Amino acid sequence: MPLDPQLQTLYDRRAAEGGRPLYTMTIEEARAADLAAIQAAAGTPEPVDQVHDLTFPGPDGPLPVRVYRPAGEGPLPVLVYFFGGGWTLGSLDTSDALCRTLANSVGCLTVAVGYRLAPEHKFPAAPQDCFAGVRWVAENAARFGGDASRLAVAGDSAGGNLAAAVTLMARDAGGPDILTQVLVYPNTDYLADTPSRRENTDPLLFNDKSVHWYWDNYLADSEDGRHTLASPLRAADHSGLPPALVITAEYDPLRDEGERYAQRLRKSGVPAETTRYTGMAHGFFTMSGTLDAARRAVAQAAGHLRTAFTDATDEGRP
Repeated sequence: MPLDPQLQTLYDRRAAEGGRPLYTMTIEEARAADLAAIQAAAGTPEPVDQVHDLTFPGPDGPLPVRVYRPAGEGPLPVLVYFFGGGWTLGSLDTSDALCRTLANSVGCLTVAVGYRLAPEHKFPAAPQDCFAGVRWVAENAARFGGDASRLAVAGDSAGGNLAAAVTLMARDAGGPDILTQVLVYPNTDYLADTPSRRENTDPLLFNDKSVHWYWDNYLADSEDGRHTLASPLRAADHSGLPPALVITAEYDPLRDEGERYAQRLRKSGVPAETTRYTGMAHGFFTMSGTLDAARRAVAQAAGHLRTAFTDATDEGRP
């Protein structure tokens, strides 16, 4: 089917304005343009009861973390969120509006974890930082009225890749225990050769060239792309991972590898729900101020998280 009419309007506007692909810009230009575009499409950020900007001890020095606490009595379940941006762009401000919405709609303590960006910091800096962040959240959630026994992770794009990597690290390290994962159009395989990679080449949308640009920034060596933490689909064993919701977009080069990851989880005995949003392109999830489909997708993610947290409570967790 064609692009969703609301997305088509944005596409036409970008074409008329002569929009440039991020991969044609300097890193500094791309970071500024990416943040401006996301903030413009995200709508007015919702107020939450409390926001705390802090740092946590990362593997190579302090890293930023932002804690969103909604109104309500605790202890609250906890969501750790990783922003997208191809491991190259993004900051806590990138996911600010989204994290506020999730905190309020799920009724959970939501923690956005910062991580070192490429190309200044190559793989595996980002997954190492994110896992350190999840451990910090598990140890410190109670300070903010959170209950770390009900812990979930989520992320979009590269953030979805990092959320998947963190679940593998947590499983293999014996914790922290993660109830569920929400992966929004995640990168899952550096070597993916899929129809969606080959078909999505439009320079006005996130395309196959974009994917290669981000990977080139992220990896010091192409062989690193085969590593489990870079390409979670290539893990030898997916059993014992948390149940997942995987959200994909029809016009997205990452569509097929995200859906294949969910399929791999299911084959390994892990419950994994997949929803493909027709007419949508990569990046739509953070555009709730502009796209009805984005609001539906965020509501779906929130519902999935609420159910996971409620089921954990029914099983006897606090």
